[in-house]
Amino acid sequence: MNKSIFLLLIAIITCTSCKKKEVISEIPVHKFHIPTTISEEAQHILNKWSLEERNKSAHLPKANAPIEVWEQKQKEFQSYAEKPLPKLLEIYQPTIDTLFKGGIRAISIRPKNYKKSNKVVIYIHGGAFTFYPADVTLLSSVPLANKSGLKILSIDYTLAPQAKFNQISNEVISFYQALLKQYEPGNIAFYGDSAGAAIAVSSILKMRDQKINLPGALVLWSGWFDIHEIGDSYFTLKDNDPNLVFDDFLENCAEAYAPKSAWKNPYVSPIYGDYTKDFPPTLIQVGSKEIFLSNSIRLYRNLIENNKTVSLDVYEGMWHVWQGYYTIPESKIAINNTKKFIFKHLNINPQ
Repeated sequence: MNKSIFLLLIAIITCTSCKKKEVISEIPVHKFHIPTTISEEAQHILNKWSLEERNKSAHLPKANAPIEVWEQKQKEFQSYAEKPLPKLLEIYQPTIDTLFKGGIRAISIRPKNYKKSNKVVIYIHGGAFTFYPADVTLLSSVPLANKSGLKILSIDYTLAPQAKFNQISNEVISFYQALLKQYEPGNIAFYGDSAGAAIAVSSILKMRDQKINLPGALVLWSGWFDIHEIGDSYFTLKDNDPNLVFDDFLENCAEAYAPKSAWKNPYVSPIYGDYTKDFPPTLIQVGSKEIFLSNSIRLYRNLIENNKTVSLDVYEGMWHVWQGYYTIPESKIAINNTKKFIFKHLNINPQ
């Protein structure tokens, strides 16, 4: 899920407008450990957060709440997500356009000085299945487009609870199939963060079951691959994750996405998929402070035990979708590793 981007955005807005000495004097009370083994920039961000504030903001409508209630909450999250975008766009100066493929809307992100290529990246954004239009998820796409030089197409899938899991994955597949008229499957990479990572894997499993040619590479950032509260880190990191809370937040989003009776369906929680069959080369990135850490470890084990090409890239002290904090060293390293993985499996020669 991408609850962290909500907090991430607030942190970027506040920390970029404060002097260091002011930040130190305003450090909130928190009980989670801030490691000295991470960059000073990352420590600075963690120092701005507290479990108290995390828990205070972790309340969402129930899955069966009136749609108007969800729409209001979605507007609130969108308004926060929009605030850091002018600074991002000023720094990177990408070209942003809207397009439609297979009747599905997407945002095209081309980096500054883009050179036309027969390679392309599809991005499935996070947001706990329930939040953000693709237009405001640029923190996780613009820096990668800039680093790789590739065009990124961010699918603007219908959010839950307005849509359920099958409709959402079908929208991803419709977009991908339409793109196959323009690109070879081996020249397309998928990547997703948080809930978007889960949607990406589920969609690929469904495409495989439908005998559709699979993309050439898959990158997963902080994936929510099992929407149950299952896995060791859900419990061991419960009071050390600065962003994610299951009760009354993740759980509500999960039920808005799929009924509990379907939570072990691989098209909902792809951790339960069959990985004995074809699957694209996969890079999994996760931070050691995320309650989703076990999700990534479990998916990695499923893939590696079935002799699939997979890399598990774990980052010390990092929180959920830290890659979106484009100014910190750990983000730059993760984005560069993502680029290298995509280049390798899409047979792109580094310039």
